[in-house]
Amino acid sequence: MVNVLNLIVFSLTVGIVTGVFIVIYGLLTEFLKYILFLGDPFETINHLPVWYLYLIPTVAILIVNYLIKIDENVREYGVLEIAKAVEENKFFVSWKSLFLKIIASSISLASGFAVGNEGPSAAIGAMIANKFHFLFKLPKNLLKVALSIGSSSGIAAIFVSPITGIMFAIENIAYEFIRNFAGFLIFASLIAFTIAINFLEPIIFNYSAGKFLEYKYIISGILFIPFIAFFNFLYLSLKDKMLYFFDNLLNSYFFVYKNWILAIIGGFTIGTILLISPYAAFSGHELVTMLINNNLHIPLILLFLIIFLRIINISVSVYANAVGGIFMALMSLGALIGYGYAEVINHFTTLKIEPFYFAAIGGAIFMGVNMRLPLTALVMSLEITYDYNVIVPTGIIYVLVAFLMNLKFDIKKMHLRKK
Repeated sequence: MVNVLNLIVFSLTVGIVTGVFIVIYGLLTEFLKYILFLGDPFETINHLPVWYLYLIPTVAILIVNYLIKIDENVREYGVLEIAKAVEENKFFVSWKSLFLKIIASSISLASGFAVGNEGPSAAIGAMIANKFHFLFKLPKNLLKVALSIGSSSGIAAIFVSPITGIMFAIENIAYEFIRNFAGFLIFASLIAFTIAINFLEPIIFNYSAGKFLEYKYIISGILFIPFIAFFNFLYLSLKDKMLYFFDNLLNSYFFVYKNWILAIIGGFTIGTILLISPYAAFSGHELVTMLINNNLHIPLILLFLIIFLRIINISVSVYANAVGGIFMALMSLGALIGYGYAEVINHFTTLKIEPFYFAAIGGAIFMGVNMRLPLTALVMSLEITYDYNVIVPTGIIYVLVAFLMNLKFDIKKMHLRKK
């Protein structure tokens, strides 16, 4: 009975503290973005000098790599690493490392690199839980539970979507403890979420049809499979071949300066992308929100150009050592692909479908397939849209696209961070 009471108080404390830290982290990122680009980058970038657009991401990623050189733990300590720490019942990251990680991640996100914030958020929550595990004098065998509670709290807070955050943590980290300790994980996650929602912006879908199902979205969803599979193949091929080629080239001839050269290449690449379109840069949170709510209309040719640029951005961001996850970056890429598919269908066929529906479907599928998170993809589409026209096609298409991709690629191995 004492252990249960201690865990309830522990979960409450971790949820509150993690929620506060995540709010600070999220607001810091937005503040830096507005400082670096002298306002909302989607409005100001077209008015900034060309040299400035190259300078910001280049200097930013050089600073990030310098912080990594000072402390190797600053390098993205992502969800897979958290899961490994849970499995091994240990977690070694100092407060200094955590502080530097928050700074490095905020700089990476604010300067235009296509990384997300779920990895650092999980690390923040796990670090806080690790410290409170010691302060509460919980048994050593409950460290796994503590790390799971902390990391899920961080993810639920930064997603501002508690159920999606909980499911994401369960699929990635806490699957071993769902039977005995899920209640504490849910409790802390919801506490962190209730704090974060007052300060951070959730993704909202304004066109929900609820439980009314239109079968044209099932039919058009089946036709969507080869379309999204093609872009998934393109994305994975680029990561697997082109960037590994450059990485091996640098290992052969410029090993000592490899990270700095990759950082400079990354900075200039992001600068070029910012110059062409800001919608191909940053994490993609704002982009997803605009697409699924029909608040952004991009000409078809430009839209496919942005898709290609975001593929490059996500790949380059990883190799340039930008600190952050890829959840939201992949979701935004899928949303663009889904929106573009619907525009093509509407333009060339008599089957009329709403682009914002397929933006929501594409975002969930592309993220789910590439991170191997089927339940998270389905729950996310449910929590954001509450619409069967999104939920049902997402589940059907996910299974078939994941099957096709796994015939060619070992996706789980490909998304381990470069060390």
